[in-house]
Amino acid sequence: MRNILDIFEIRIHGRGGQGSVTAAELIAQAAFYEGRYSQAFPNFGVERRGAPVEAFARISDHPIRLRAQVYAPDFVIVQDPTLLNAVDVFSGLKAGGGVLINSERVDLGGVPTKNCHIIPVTKLAIEILGRPVANTGLLAAFAKITGLIKFDSLERAVREQFADKPDLIDKNIELMKVVNKMI
Repeated sequence: MRNILDIFEIRIHGRGGQGSVTAAELIAQAAFYEGRYSQAFPNFGVERRGAPVEAFARISDHPIRLRAQVYAPDFVIVQDPTLLNAVDVFSGLKAGGGVLINSERVDLGGVPTKNCHIIPVTKLAIEILGRPVANTGLLAAFAKITGLIKFDSLERAVREQFADKPDLIDKNIELMKVVNKMI
């Protein structure tokens, strides 16, 4: 298990309906299962489906008393590559911070870090889930890239989150396993 001396902060950029808030909650829940302190919360107003939204997660080995938005993330997850031209998704990214972008294009340019991973999760989500919701696949990639949460903890969080929708559980876990093998 990685030792987190301070708070590790994650900012997730997506569009309404893509599951950014759920993704943040799943990260926090998986970290909690591993005995860590965690938070998850959204930042959106009255936007409609498709509007840009942000969600945040924090993980620490110590109690988290901070309640502000994440302004200087250690890691950024971009669920929709069209946001790269609409929002400053890299704003405040810490030096050496990590980025995970859901895209089929590998030459996105303008990414301010060498620690950038570009994975075409939406295509896989359409094939496996039957809809373009890539959040759980991106979380499997995040878990493997960072080592901050274990795949098993993430799977447990997904099972709990979708307990009332067993068909979604199996499909999301299948998506997670496919993405996990890609990394």
